[in-house]
Amino acid sequence: MEATTTQANALERRIDLSVAIADVEKDMEQRLKRIGKNIKMPGFRPGKVPFNIVKQQYGEQARYEVLSECLDRAFVDSVNSQKFRVAGQPRIEPKESESTTHMAFSAIFEVYPEFTPGDISTAEIERPVLEVGDAEIDKTLDILRQQRVRHEPVERAAEKGDRVVIDFLGKKEGVPFEGGSATDYPFILGQGMMLPDFEKAVEGCKAGEAKTFDLTFPAEYFAKDLAGQAVVFEITVKQVMGPKLPEVDAEFARSMGVADGDVAKMREEVAANLRREVKRRIEARLKDQVMEALLKANPIDVPNALVELEIQRLMQNAAKDLEQRGMKVKDFPMQPEWFAEQAKRRVSLGLILAEVVKTEKLLAKPEQIRTVVEEAAQSYEEPEELVRWYYAKPERLSEVEGVVIENNVVDWVIGKAKVSDLAIGFEELMGRKEQ
Repeated sequence: MEATTTQANALERRIDLSVAIADVEKDMEQRLKRIGKNIKMPGFRPGKVPFNIVKQQYGEQARYEVLSECLDRAFVDSVNSQKFRVAGQPRIEPKESESTTHMAFSAIFEVYPEFTPGDISTAEIERPVLEVGDAEIDKTLDILRQQRVRHEPVERAAEKGDRVVIDFLGKKEGVPFEGGSATDYPFILGQGMMLPDFEKAVEGCKAGEAKTFDLTFPAEYFAKDLAGQAVVFEITVKQVMGPKLPEVDAEFARSMGVADGDVAKMREEVAANLRREVKRRIEARLKDQVMEALLKANPIDVPNALVELEIQRLMQNAAKDLEQRGMKVKDFPMQPEWFAEQAKRRVSLGLILAEVVKTEKLLAKPEQIRTVVEEAAQSYEEPEELVRWYYAKPERLSEVEGVVIENNVVDWVIGKAKVSDLAIGFEELMGRKEQ
């Protein structure tokens, strides 16, 4: 077996392989003899099937297996001797050859990019800063109260935030249409459960009031037979209930898991949870900026083979997510190109991070892993149980180890880049719009 190397592009390599026909025939014959000792065939005793019959039935399979093994050995020997770091599987193609003693093949494959991590000192990173105080705690408590809101009957007209119960009947050109009617139908005004024009028509109505109004469905409405169509709705408002938020008292504290109903203790727990969440979100924003800085400083080529594998992984994850939501995957045919950009970015970051970690010696230390596990456990009622669960099996720590390594990279970049603190609003950090 002989090998030569040519380079097609930045990451693609081509190795020419030559396999001796005599070696293949010899190995094939030995394999067929082993097969003949074990096969059973009508009319022959076990192990006594004539060789020519064994060859006739199993010759092609044996030749394929032997040739594949010869090519694998030739390929591995060649890439090892030239110290190639192969990415993905090679593509083996036959070549025309005038030789009567050897078969010629080409192995086309990609290698991992070789690079030195780029200079990160000019990267500009804004570090969000937010101190958790009484105002942030109060806003969080307001949200928790809204999550526990009750609705009570009111005598006034319906307004946003009210829970209404209605009967409705929709007609298109005087004829009721499918899905256009319901009785005792409840919804909250202002939550977008119904079309905006429909909710606008309900607003201002009192319990017991009936109303007829025109409505035109949006052009992009999901039901194609109704999209852009004008219809008439008849509604009867049967109940209007206004929201009643719970008071921040002992009962509310007990609903939040504080057994003795101590409101001050509840505020302390809310503050502790809020600080952890603020810390997590700030770290996530920092990490996003660091990853973008690393990508910008390291414009590397990535192996298509790795991108294709990542696309397949992302598609599988998307399919699982659809199934978990109760949707049928066949109803949402996914296209690989939808995931191509994300896959390329993830592969690029993986390669860059690996090189930075190796170059700067940023591997996770046992004490760092322990710290992350213990911090994660603080949000549980019995933190020590979660810590024991992680350490019961070392493989459970692999995900935590990955988080620690990423944190080490973030700290390393922060120490090199131009970092400025940026005060950020509570609503913005939490991803909520100001009311």
